Amino acid sequence: MPQPSSSQIDPDHGGSSLQHVAIIMDGNGRWARKRGLPRTLGHREGVEAVRRTVRAALDLGIPYLTIYSFSSENWSRPRDEIDYLMGLMKRFIRRDLAELHEANVSIRVIGERDRVDPELLALIDEATELTHSNTRLTLVIAFNYGGRNEIVRAAGRLAAEVAAGQLDPDKIDTHEFDRALDTGGVPDPDLLIRTSGEMRLSNFLLWQSAYAEFVFLDTYWPDFGQEHLEAAIAEYLGRERRYGGLASRSTA
Repeated sequence: MPQPSSSQIDPDHGGSSLQHVAIIMDGNGRWARKRGLPRTLGHREGVEAVRRTVRAALDLGIPYLTIYSFSSENWSRPRDEIDYLMGLMKRFIRRDLAELHEANVSIRVIGERDRVDPELLALIDEATELTHSNTRLTLVIAFNYGGRNEIVRAAGRLAAEVAAGQLDPDKIDTHEFDRALDTGGVPDPDLLIRTSGEMRLSNFLLWQSAYAEFVFLDTYWPDFGQEHLEAAIAEYLGRERRYGGLASRSTA
């Protein structure tokens, strides 16, 4: 992975702080079908798009990047496709871990560990342990992840703490719930991008995206690059985030 060049977009431009970009990487299969290629080649090219996007995030000085790699609903896909996706995750870690670590990238994987084979779990643990102290970019990989399930598991964690006498139920608020989520300690996404023209969340970061700005792109994920990320950020910077309040220019 080449070292990033100097920043081209200031994430704090115009007083609109951009700390966290989350991406639903969609369209690998349609990209392949459009070219008469197997779906697996679409997924393979999707990994190249991940590499480009990580480089772009480093280049642009984005502190947090979350990518939706494998949803808990993806287990319904054909077994051979699932096996290929698991293999891609293994190869990504084996090939890129050293360079990501050298680039000061911290890797964090969210989602359930159930059904994930032990070899891949060992690689995930190796990656997260090696890079946990890195500070330039936190790359959050949502793998075997579903937003509803994450919320249920967070509620279970809080209930267990209450039952153990470690938490007063009257003290449970949004901050405590944030802490119990898989993403505890990671700021909520400011910008959520989805590729391929689809306009839905697909069970991704449901709690965390309450005030995110959404940008939907027609581009299929394997074609995604820094120019698309920059365009989405430019659109984000042109918006005014009100968090339920009034626009700054409003007098009503």
